[in-house]
Amino acid sequence: MTRVTDTTLRQPQQDRSRATRQRLLSATVECLAELGWAGTTVQVVAERAGVSRGAAQHHFPTREALVSGALEQMSQVRAAETTRAAAALASGRRRTDAVLQTLFSLYSGPVFRAALQLWVAAATDQQLHDQVAPLEAELGRQAHRVALELLRVDEREPGVRETVQATLDMVRGLGLADLLTDDSRRRARILRQWARTLDVVLPEST
Repeated sequence: MTRVTDTTLRQPQQDRSRATRQRLLSATVECLAELGWAGTTVQVVAERAGVSRGAAQHHFPTREALVSGALEQMSQVRAAETTRAAAALASGRRRTDAVLQTLFSLYSGPVFRAALQLWVAAATDQQLHDQVAPLEAELGRQAHRVALELLRVDEREPGVRETVQATLDMVRGLGLADLLTDDSRRRARILRQWARTLDVVLPEST
């Protein structure tokens, strides 16, 4: 006969709690991307996640707490996505093109749209700014580390850090340009040209 312990009974409850928390975080990212900061309330997120407002506030008492959790969620999602993309990258003369496409993916899609909504709101909301700025700085450092890894370069070499930062600034700008209109054709030409430039100034990336 199997002995039922407190730990055994608690496990399903803990699993449900983690699942609820995950749904809330995913719903927060979706709401930010679609509705913006003003439209992303605890009530709206709870409805999107399919849980009660009380259950949502049990995990995240305030909208600000939801945002902190969502930013961490974004960081984890981006790390997982870039890890998968990096594993699929082949060596060879077209590798740099593929790397730039991977870096561009950091600044496109719902996660980027959600982050952008927070940046805009934080520009005029000091309390939100104080909350978002450190988390966004960590996302920036993460993107920089990913770029160094994918390009196979060492930022201790002269000019490498600045070139990598310029690359990230460029792909972020291309992501912004793609928000309102389909910018894919122009973007493809720019990324191809920049890949050729990187292959000259960062020979290690070829």
